[in-house]
Amino acid sequence: MVRLVSVCASLTGDELALLEQLATPTHFGSGETLFTQGAEAHCVYNVTGGVVRLYKLLSDGRRQVVGFALPGDFLGLAMRDAYGFSADAIGDVAVCAFSRAAYTALVDAKPHLLKRLHEFATHELTLAHEQMMLLGRRTAEEKLICFLLGMQQRWARLGKPSVTVQLPMTRQDIADFLGLTIETVSRTFTRLAKDKTILIVPGGVRVMNAERMHAIAA
Repeated sequence: MVRLVSVCASLTGDELALLEQLATPTHFGSGETLFTQGAEAHCVYNVTGGVVRLYKLLSDGRRQVVGFALPGDFLGLAMRDAYGFSADAIGDVAVCAFSRAAYTALVDAKPHLLKRLHEFATHELTLAHEQMMLLGRRTAEEKLICFLLGMQQRWARLGKPSVTVQLPMTRQDIADFLGLTIETVSRTFTRLAKDKTILIVPGGVRVMNAERMHAIAA
């Protein structure tokens, strides 16, 4: 049976079973595109493994990363005719895909299910978008620390609490998300490591001085 990864703790077993009956397991290799901004929205996706980069292409050709989807996040729930952003795989990604027609029929029949999905399954992405609004006037160090703590909290909510923060995305991805240059992001990582706030490890960073990071983020 296809198993969804859900942060919707309040969904009943019957509700999850209904969704699972409609789900098609799909895999994307590193760098493969799930969907592109402006394309017709044929599917809704539940990320079940890996991390997905979400971004918009600006009119001048620049890329703005708007978030990173982790296991449990749903993509395409906005019920629009076209996707509002592009999504591609960071490393190998597994999803459960739902045809928009079948998904729409289900939520039309059970509108409470749509309400719960919007309240819970998109919670992480909403937090990420709200965080971006709050970061506008912060320094580069404050932005990066907020990002690292936010990722640590998101992994913890998925049952992976750790002082090591997994960062499968590139430094360029982080720069595009925080509105910084890659040079600034790299210098800030180096400075935080030099003063022993973090330790850079393969695939992420280890939080060495959580008290200082939370004080700066506050």
